[in-house]
Amino acid sequence: MNRMTSASIDRDEVARFDALAARWWDPRGPMAVLHKFNPVRVGYIRDEVCRVFGRDPAAPFPLEGLSVVDIGCGGGVLSEPLARLGAQVTGLDPARANIAAARAHAEGEGLTIDYRDETIEAVVAGGARFDVVLAMEVVEHVSDRAGFLRATCEAVRPGGLLFAATINRTMRSFALAIVGAEYVLRWLPRGTHDWEKFVTPAELTADIEAGGLTVTDTTGVVYNPLGDSWRASRDTGVNYMLAAHRRA
Repeated sequence: MNRMTSASIDRDEVARFDALAARWWDPRGPMAVLHKFNPVRVGYIRDEVCRVFGRDPAAPFPLEGLSVVDIGCGGGVLSEPLARLGAQVTGLDPARANIAAARAHAEGEGLTIDYRDETIEAVVAGGARFDVVLAMEVVEHVSDRAGFLRATCEAVRPGGLLFAATINRTMRSFALAIVGAEYVLRWLPRGTHDWEKFVTPAELTADIEAGGLTVTDTTGVVYNPLGDSWRASRDTGVNYMLAAHRRA
């Protein structure tokens, strides 16, 4: 399999993110909302990994020695804080401009992260497996969700974890994540999301459990306009995250 060839890759999506690559690290740019969302993601991943692997989340490097793959890593906004927590991070993205931006920024920060312009399907076919697999804000951008998630689940080692974050397919998500975020507030470039590709928690859980993992937690993420910040919530009507475990 060619490193850039996969049935799950949507070429229009890749081209869209290639065009945004130079502005991944601009906190006021097109990815501003992702930077604000990031602390919730990092905290959720850190705490669940520490719970399963028996680590102290308050330790300086609680993820030390654990292998993590960040699928659809973009410019490395999530990969970098996980590397700072001690993880051995591999970042994958089919958009080569994203990988170039991620490498340059990590080098400037003195971080060692293995960034590759490869797909998870190609990496799994090569035999790689990881303690922690991340599919954060990527499921809604692939063309073959079931195939993508089969490979994603296969990448999880026995005893390992999979994390996914995406957007629920509800009328509220259409109003807030597309009309509100892209057209009214202009948090994201128009066309970033396709409502028909949004995934309900039940659908995502079914795909992941078909891959041999058990979903152990699902949590919503909501925006607080007063604090201009995001927080975990029981409300999964728009944004949500989940964690899944492969039995050792």
